[in-house]
Amino acid sequence: LILTQTASASATISFTSGLDSTYDEYCFRFINIHPSAAVHLTFQGSTDGGSNYNTAITSSFFQAEFSEAGTNPAVGYQSSSDLAQGTGFQRIFSSLSITADDSGSGYLNLFNPASTTFVKHFIARSNIVASAYSVDSYLAGYFNTTSAIDAIQFKMSSGNIDAGVIKLYG
Repeated sequence: LILTQTASASATISFTSGLDSTYDEYCFRFINIHPSAAVHLTFQGSTDGGSNYNTAITSSFFQAEFSEAGTNPAVGYQSSSDLAQGTGFQRIFSSLSITADDSGSGYLNLFNPASTTFVKHFIARSNIVASAYSVDSYLAGYFNTTSAIDAIQFKMSSGNIDAGVIKLYG
């Protein structure tokens, strides 16, 4: 464990230290993330210590879902959640609602962020409970830069991270 951050009506949660050449792989763990509005948890990387979060990302996203009532099972590719050399924030979770018992948990693994030779690959998996559905999401992609990724920021696509914990492991 390198660092733990707890959200409390937080606009963003930024990890501006702890990502360096010490480890070849870093893992962020999301525990019971709850939003202030019905939105997605997103992330973006920085190559300048957190001054800017706008690194080009290419990614692919799909999810499986099932309702508490045992109806509407689905597995599908989510092209609207992909980035193709996009510099915006990448979606990690499916859409969370503000219902009291809705939340999301999961992980994001970032590989060799200190490399100045190769792009930086990542994979993520999450599960949310939202509006009586369990949604299991899968994300894979890379930061298209040979500069070191030295900071990561998380935020909701709108509103705040109302509650939850994000831990960084190396």
